[in-house]
Amino acid sequence: MNKADVLKEIIEQRRSIFPKDYTDAEISQEVIDEILHSATLAPNHKRTKPWRFKIFKGEEKAQLALEMQAIYKSTQPEQLFLEKKYNDIGFKINKANVVVSIVVNFSGMVPEWEEIAATSMAVQNMYLTCTANNIGCYWSSPGIVSHLKDSLTIEENQKCLGLFYMGNLV
Repeated sequence: MNKADVLKEIIEQRRSIFPKDYTDAEISQEVIDEILHSATLAPNHKRTKPWRFKIFKGEEKAQLALEMQAIYKSTQPEQLFLEKKYNDIGFKINKANVVVSIVVNFSGMVPEWEEIAATSMAVQNMYLTCTANNIGCYWSSPGIVSHLKDSLTIEENQKCLGLFYMGNLV
């Protein structure tokens, strides 16, 4: 198969796959490194490399699940709080083998939309690399990620665009 056919096949197979469909098998550090390296190859105007990723695994990931649940509980009016949604937040994070925070860094050198677009292209590269490695993944951007500012040490010129969940498939 030539490169164009391989690329076309990967693009056609790329889709969001949710944590309920992940196995308990660990993703190797080598594959995680490959996924993140592919992200850094995304085009970006003036080479600002606006993406910032933080990997959550193991205990750090479990702490993220608890923090996200606490944020949801504290930010929802009592009449809108849903126990199912609260439990789903924890389940998705804990079921994923790896969760990566997606943060954009606004350099001030180019329009903000260009840095968001470059970060989005970096995430698309992650999606494609996950697909090529039979890793399920999806990008989630719940509003409560804006409250992760302190735990992600997000600076004034940065914004969290969501979380990228990854897990092995059968």
